[in-house]
Amino acid sequence: MSQEEILFEKKDGLGTITLNRPEKKNAFTLTMIDKWADTLAAWRTDPEVKVIVLTGAGNAFCAGADFSAPSAQPGEDGPYERKSILWDRIQRIPLTLEDIDKPVIAAMKGVATGAGLDMALMCDIRFAADTARFAETYVKVGLVPGDGGCYYLPRLVGLAKALELLWEGDFIDAAEALRIGLVNRVYPEAQLMEETHQFARKLAEGPAAVIRTIKRATYQSSRSDLRTALDLISSHMGVVRFTKDSQDALKATIERFSKNKQEGG
Repeated sequence: MSQEEILFEKKDGLGTITLNRPEKKNAFTLTMIDKWADTLAAWRTDPEVKVIVLTGAGNAFCAGADFSAPSAQPGEDGPYERKSILWDRIQRIPLTLEDIDKPVIAAMKGVATGAGLDMALMCDIRFAADTARFAETYVKVGLVPGDGGCYYLPRLVGLAKALELLWEGDFIDAAEALRIGLVNRVYPEAQLMEETHQFARKLAEGPAAVIRTIKRATYQSSRSDLRTALDLISSHMGVVRFTKDSQDALKATIERFSKNKQEGG
């Protein structure tokens, strides 16, 4: 291997994962997946990592799985063995992300297709370059979304729109992705990483316990009835109020209010 195909960096509270196969539009291999999942699991409890950013090197985000890799070729293995590749390896990414309550942001430029797009959908939010293009291309190669596209996409854009995108497999541009809620923000390509890191650092500098609990409560509430959601959030509130993060933020707010009142008086 002439270069590391997936890069990991920890700096200023951010953990950045960069898919690093630009010559393949960052199509991933199973070896990359294993390193990716292991790092996510480690960063889940790493106090140096407060926010996770996922991006791709070169002019693409991710073109999905590398179909030229030996593991992607049909062999003598059967249906169970092919299922195991998904369940035991590729699907470790969404299952691990399910257990991470830190913010996870995808920064996307160029193409994001198939499993590459799904890797972005399983992040909490998505920022895109204005040149980015997106497609659920599974149907074009006679496959079904293997790592969560049928789960995540309807939750972002609605059931009918998700089926349209999944059945057609055609590209949409960044403006359309923003319109339908597939991405949160669109920036000129040259500004994408700067804007993403600025947003991520803002979160990293905020009250970590509060931000993590907000994420947890939001996902829990999206899958609960009102009574259960309110019961959960009251428990979260009780715990959060006793964290140093919460107490420091409340103290700073009171001090600002007092200062503004004195200046106004």
